Amino acid sequence: MRSLKAKPEFLLTPAAMARVDGAAARSGIDSYGLMLRAGEAVAAAALRLYPQALRYVVLCGPGNNGGDGYIAATALSRSGAIVELFSLGDASALKGDAARARADCELAAGAIELYAPMRGDVVVDALFGAGLSRELPDAAQAAVRLITDADLPVIAVDLPSGIDGLTGSVRGKAFRARHTVTFMTRKPGHVLLPGRMHCGSLEVFDIGIPWRIVEAEACALHINDTAIWADHTPRASAEDHKYRRGHLTVLSGPETATGAARLSAEAALMAGAGIVSLASPATALAVNAAHLTAVMLTRIDTASDLAVWLSDSRRTTFVLGPGFGDLDRARQFAIMIGEAGGRLVLDADGISAFKGRAGELQNAFGGSDQRLVVTPHEGEFARLFPEIAADIGMGKVDRTLAAASALSGIVVYKGADTVIASPDGRVAIEETAPPTLATAGSGDVLAGIIGARLANGLPAFEAACAGVHQHAQGGLRAGRALTAETLINHIMPD
Repeated sequence: MRSLKAKPEFLLTPAAMARVDGAAARSGIDSYGLMLRAGEAVAAAALRLYPQALRYVVLCGPGNNGGDGYIAATALSRSGAIVELFSLGDASALKGDAARARADCELAAGAIELYAPMRGDVVVDALFGAGLSRELPDAAQAAVRLITDADLPVIAVDLPSGIDGLTGSVRGKAFRARHTVTFMTRKPGHVLLPGRMHCGSLEVFDIGIPWRIVEAEACALHINDTAIWADHTPRASAEDHKYRRGHLTVLSGPETATGAARLSAEAALMAGAGIVSLASPATALAVNAAHLTAVMLTRIDTASDLAVWLSDSRRTTFVLGPGFGDLDRARQFAIMIGEAGGRLVLDADGISAFKGRAGELQNAFGGSDQRLVVTPHEGEFARLFPEIAADIGMGKVDRTLAAASALSGIVVYKGADTVIASPDGRVAIEETAPPTLATAGSGDVLAGIIGARLANGLPAFEAACAGVHQHAQGGLRAGRALTAETLINHIMPD
């Protein structure tokens, strides 16, 4: 029986799912029975979604995904539908349950190269599933091109063929399915880009593996969701005051580049920080004062000024980088905050200040208690972690984990599939961010939201996850006319 306590949705890697299948078989569950349920679920989806199809074309691959396809073809045929079957490679080389599925299918199969699209076809893609980690074979790539050019609807079994189930990357060519049927849990390739864009609508079908077997393979890879940080969020109390809710300091750039820091500060106030101070150089005090109301304003020009500010034990949380400009001073300030025991969200110019020098951040913020959150986009990630970014064999999740380990801090690798990773191995993927967040100043708002959650007292990983989700949800509420300024008005408690 599953726990009634809310848990974040976990994703199983292809290797973990293979272990689940193996454990189910060893427990005495009929593995062919599981394949039957999977294939029949695909057939049911095809009939439900495309009852008007003139012909169902089932493409079967050389493994268990192909076995699912043979069963789907059999079920479709028994329902009275017209079915054409095509196989990739020599079907006589199939083994195990896939060979049995082929033997039980009475339909003749042609070579995939012989398929000629017809108007009214609906294609069932059972070539390769989530386990694909190599280039799609030439014959399969040719089929993808042919079907794509004909603009035929595709239903994918497990994952569209050509998508790497671990990284979401395209292996040569890949189908763009209208619908995907996967089994038991989603896989990283369903969520990470570009894989997510190839899946269409996604259906997770329970084929009957006991949940205890599935959950035994769950790792620390989750969909970003309120269940990750709910238990760490301080409850509102009548005894609360502004300092108890947390004081966040945002460090401003020069007078010609103050807007980014103000976006961070105003977002932090909306996200729930009790008090937000904008630390401004003297030359920018007037322009900042003209734009601020609830956000406090203070002067910090030099390291000595910052040292005095840090001497107040209530001032423990900072955002540094948006519009800051002076990279040497940014590096100096960040190290001072770390050595003073402060918590820091490092963004934009703050990240660029440590180009190729991530070890300095690790030295300043290292320890078992994570106090550093960095929020790079792709270009900033490459500047801060050049060797990790250059490793083409790593997907986004592995890159972010490697960066978090190298930094001994939390890494928020931004994008439409933002990945948040902790050096202890925990990972969350945000899947709800709308494309409208790709606008100037959006990242500054995110930095402020994460800073507010840190100031509230959340641990760094949970604060980063909460901030990323609040940011995405605000983007959804703001709609198509979103700008960074209007986004702030749509930040709401989770």
